[in-house]
Amino acid sequence: LLDIVGLRRADAARYPAAFSGGQKQRIGIARALALQPKILALDEPVSALDVSIQAGIINLLLDLQERFGLSYLFVSHDLSVVKHLAHDVVVMHAGTIVERGDSVAVFSNPQHEYTRRLLGAVPQPDPSRRG
Repeated sequence: LLDIVGLRRADAARYPAAFSGGQKQRIGIARALALQPKILALDEPVSALDVSIQAGIINLLLDLQERFGLSYLFVSHDLSVVKHLAHDVVVMHAGTIVERGDSVAVFSNPQHEYTRRLLGAVPQPDPSRRG
């Protein structure tokens, strides 16, 4: 399983404190895969990671989904990650589901006011401005 998630077999002998945040995420994913699940619950799996490490974990999740036919219950505040990964989206506000649907539909044509405000708060890059 370590090979599958991008770690070396020799890493199994290391102490937990010796692993980076991204490596710890990979270990957690490997542990979950050991049970041969059909669905994984992932609560903010990339929120504390650098962007480059986030990309590696997201790509790993996509690869594992294809390889093992996994489904994910993915909880995140990072809408760009949700948009990239999700097929279906559920939007919650104050503990209540306010919108659900196909990811493309929810992101392109949100029906609930809270969803519209949430998506409107995401910064959009302006290609005409250069730093």
